[in-house]
Amino acid sequence: MEPVMHQVLSRFFQRLHVTSLFPRRSHSGSVEHVAAPASPHSTRTRPTLLVSRLYQPSNLRDVGLPGEMTCRSQRLMQQAGLIHPSSPGCFYYLPATVRSMEKLVRVIDQEMQGIGGQKLDMPSLCSADLWKTSERWDLMGKELFRLKDRHEVDYCLGPTHEEAVTTLIAHQTTLSYRQLPLLLYQITKKFRDEPKPKFGLLRGKEFYMKDMYSFDMSEEAAYQTYESVCQAYTRLFTRLGLRCVQVQADTGNIGGKLSHEFQLPADIGEDRLLVCGNCSFSANVETLTSDRCRCPQCKTGTLVESRGIEVGHTFYLGKKYSYVFSATFNNPQNKYSVAEMGCYGLGVTRILAAAIEVMSTEEGIRWPGLLAPYQVCVLPPKKGSKVGEAAALAEDLVHSLSETLPHLRGEVVLDDRTQMTIGKRLKDASRLGYPYVIVVGQGAVEERPRFEVICQQTGETMFLSKDGLLDLLGNVETV
Repeated sequence: MEPVMHQVLSRFFQRLHVTSLFPRRSHSGSVEHVAAPASPHSTRTRPTLLVSRLYQPSNLRDVGLPGEMTCRSQRLMQQAGLIHPSSPGCFYYLPATVRSMEKLVRVIDQEMQGIGGQKLDMPSLCSADLWKTSERWDLMGKELFRLKDRHEVDYCLGPTHEEAVTTLIAHQTTLSYRQLPLLLYQITKKFRDEPKPKFGLLRGKEFYMKDMYSFDMSEEAAYQTYESVCQAYTRLFTRLGLRCVQVQADTGNIGGKLSHEFQLPADIGEDRLLVCGNCSFSANVETLTSDRCRCPQCKTGTLVESRGIEVGHTFYLGKKYSYVFSATFNNPQNKYSVAEMGCYGLGVTRILAAAIEVMSTEEGIRWPGLLAPYQVCVLPPKKGSKVGEAAALAEDLVHSLSETLPHLRGEVVLDDRTQMTIGKRLKDASRLGYPYVIVVGQGAVEERPRFEVICQQTGETMFLSKDGLLDLLGNVETV
């Protein structure tokens, strides 16, 4: 009986494979609907990305307590169906947000690996013994999420990983100076028990962060590594089209000898910044204890106060952690030396929210081009309109863009909700922030077809031929 059953099952799964009933995963992780062999009545496959199939439930968009929508980014992200509140300081990240976050992670990976960073992953559940050894178990106070396992052993949910990574290096007793500088980083969820979480993703109890840790053989080499990371951060924000200011900062409970914050100027920002109009000096106001009007660097410039959102922070730690945990390397004399350290953070989810905060209008989201969930949205005419034949042209356009411009595969969606007017769908497209919206209407069925193209970041509207459209979108940068 068993051999017969095996043959039946084998033929069954072969048939499934041949007809391609299983969805295939694209490189982006989205499901591609692979059609079965076409029937005589079928001329095209169903478009992969349809707005009607995207999970952005409208009934979740305005859920929240009165007074919670205290900043633009939170209101826009929730109204667009990008996030949904779970509990104070905690959110569901819906699919479009995850797409944007994955794109940001790819940009961060490129910049960190470009300076020699190597990616790893460390436990979120951290032993209390490590934190007690560094004396931060008590120093962190109520901000640290603490818990016990069934054996009454103390742990914390990691807000940062200086102790963990230094212990890892300490366990490697064969580390050579030839392997330095060593830059290890991760991008993981972090936890901090904020007393008053607010501003959506700008200040929450759990969030995603990139934290990198460097190990060098000398103080001079450590400063060089520190500077290379700061330059990589500057390149990152330049690529995203965000104006970011590097300011002197306090080392706080992380400690160390030197610290800088990377701030996006914004009125909603919680940090107060002082910037000299005469030279390159800038600092967090908390680092200046004396004259806050005259620049301490050039001595002649006037310091102007503004507000900013902290999106990155760098620290030169020296031997604060490496000495305590005995993180050593073999020096050129084949003797053990204590490594010089630095640590470097980027708020991944905070960068997303801060970018929306500073770039968007009150009516709709404007993304950094690289981070938009989808680059292009194609709008066919309303069902039953006088130019109904343009609907097939819209679907063909989606396929043509993906085939002709490989970098846009998985980046073009068709708003198939043709029971709605073009105006309503345009409003939705503005709310979500597609960089390019293409309206396929009357112009598309004329003798010389034209497409209406709305560039949402600039507010410009153009009427382009298909070749002109391909030229425009061919220059779109994706990651």
